[in-house]
Amino acid sequence: MSITISVGTKNKAKLSAVEQCLATLKDKLVGFQSPVLFEVIGVSVNSDVSDQPMSEEETMKGAKNRALNSLKAVQNATFGIGIEGGVQRVGDVWMESGWVVVVDGSGKMGYGKSGSYQLSNKIMKRLDEGVELATVIDEISGMHDMRSSQGAMGLLTNGILPRDMAYSHGVYFAFAPWLSDEKYWL
Repeated sequence: MSITISVGTKNKAKLSAVEQCLATLKDKLVGFQSPVLFEVIGVSVNSDVSDQPMSEEETMKGAKNRALNSLKAVQNATFGIGIEGGVQRVGDVWMESGWVVVVDGSGKMGYGKSGSYQLSNKIMKRLDEGVELATVIDEISGMHDMRSSQGAMGLLTNGILPRDMAYSHGVYFAFAPWLSDEKYWL
């Protein structure tokens, strides 16, 4: 069985996270004949939130909008996936993480989230000035387009946990409604 997955991004790291996860899901989706072959299509869609979401709610909304918009953008897609990175304040510490939303044609949704990591005062100062995290990381690192490769996650962990691996947990969790018995969801 072959199904099309529409992902609301052209970002290489986010697409890699989805592709890595799907490789392990080919015989795990409930209600689909195994093995499932996935065609992943990355599409540029609006998140309908700010370029740098600054709260959990805004980040989650961006992921949901990307999932819905990507599903609409690709005819015959079985699932739409949205991934949105954003920052949130926890007490007096600023954290960054990525929300993931999966939606199917019936409107059923699954939500997941990556792990979170701390942002320094140096980085937050630039974000408070309205600069997007990706730009700040490129400026500090002296590298270009880090968001499409290891991202801030990879740089801050010295390459141990690149962006695609960090987002993979969120992708798995967002697919949970299609991976587990429906008794957990009804």
